[in-house]
Amino acid sequence: MKVCSSLDRSHFPPSFLFGTATSSYQVEGAYLEANKGLSNWDVFSHLPGKIKDGSNGDVADDHYHLYLEDIELMHSLGVNSYRFSISWSRVLPKGRFGNVNAAGIEYYNNLTDALLLKGIQPFVTLNHYDVPQELEDRYGSWLSPQIQEDFGHFAEVCFQAFGDRVKYWITLNEPNVMAQASYYSGQYPPSRCSYPIGKCKAGDSELEPYVAAHNMILSHATATQIYKNKYQEKQGGQIGIVLHVYWFEPLRDIPVDFFATQRALAFYAAWFMDPIMYGEYPPEMQQIVGLRLPKFSVEDRKKLESKLDFIGINHYSTLYAKDCLVSSCNITTDIIADSFAYITGERDGVLIGQPTAMPTFYVVPNSMEKTIMYFKNRYNNTPMFITENGYAQPSSKAIEDMLNDTSRIEYMQSYLTSLAAALRKGADVRGYFHWSLIDNFEWRYGYTICFGLYYVDRTTLQRTPKQSAKWFHQFLKNEAPKYLFAQQ
Repeated sequence: MKVCSSLDRSHFPPSFLFGTATSSYQVEGAYLEANKGLSNWDVFSHLPGKIKDGSNGDVADDHYHLYLEDIELMHSLGVNSYRFSISWSRVLPKGRFGNVNAAGIEYYNNLTDALLLKGIQPFVTLNHYDVPQELEDRYGSWLSPQIQEDFGHFAEVCFQAFGDRVKYWITLNEPNVMAQASYYSGQYPPSRCSYPIGKCKAGDSELEPYVAAHNMILSHATATQIYKNKYQEKQGGQIGIVLHVYWFEPLRDIPVDFFATQRALAFYAAWFMDPIMYGEYPPEMQQIVGLRLPKFSVEDRKKLESKLDFIGINHYSTLYAKDCLVSSCNITTDIIADSFAYITGERDGVLIGQPTAMPTFYVVPNSMEKTIMYFKNRYNNTPMFITENGYAQPSSKAIEDMLNDTSRIEYMQSYLTSLAAALRKGADVRGYFHWSLIDNFEWRYGYTICFGLYYVDRTTLQRTPKQSAKWFHQFLKNEAPKYLFAQQ
């Protein structure tokens, strides 16, 4: 049965953080300015055929120079927080093998101070996919345990420089996506995979995702241990990690498909969260992957005791899962095949929800509540933030089509309503960040899809508010129209 409801700001606590989100490579540009080093994405995006429209982030939205203008946009929206990431190669062009770049520190100091002047809380991600190319060239970045030391060094430089003002730290954004897209399917740098998953020059899709993930988990633990031991008491902040999380529904109403959804969630989300919270990989993974899963040493487990203060959830969509343990099916999908779950957005020719411009991103609002409750139940209601949620539009040459984004408004209303339902059930969710503030470089899709509340003209870089920006502003002022809509 479809349930109609209205939504307003009073459904959330007064202390709730409402913000927008971006990441350094996607918006900053200035890719070689002020002594910045090359990142893996700087290199990858210039390789032929890697980005759908042949574009790159060399200029992106030029947020590096236009950040004051963009802060004015945030202020006009009425948000009280902004989630952004620090470019590792802007702060440490050569990782721990070189000096701190004073110009990079100055830029993020200026950004942080300008946000605080407008009453906007900085919510800072240390790594959002981009790694100094130096570390890739020296030792293979996430495939080497050396990256744990490098990441710890980078994190400490940031805690020292910005921690007196930054009260929310995220170690890694979507390491589950990085491990998969970089080392399983090869769609992200350093483009490693093996046949039949993909046609990469090198890699091992059966082993490397687990090795990279292990180093990501321990890099998170390294940074968290440093923060908690040396900075947290004095600076009074919090630290967490962010995962991308699809919700999964059984393709068929039978027990084996229900268990397939549980395996898919384990291989996608619990893969990282279980070791951080409980010191072990999920039992679903241990049973299937076995000896290919790296082991945590005594020293590793000591690091993992630092855990985290909050969990960040990037949630956009829901997919079906079909069992492949007792059924035969092609499981060469973006969800690692070891889960023995076939993932699809379609059942009997009918899509699971309204499609968007991003493949596999469908509009299924009640999955927000279900996702949150999964984390609430599995991780003892550890505080949570919805660190990304948003609607993908196709790029269009007609600006009127871009600005009249009523589908995005309906998406935001329905997902926020589902989030409010989880709050009523006792879920400790403390904030919501819309992805994204402005249209930007969307990784391998380039500028072909847009998530922004503000349209960006690719020639002039002028920002123009979409209808969704106006709606969000009214919502935050508690003046949004009380539309009735069907929650699917």
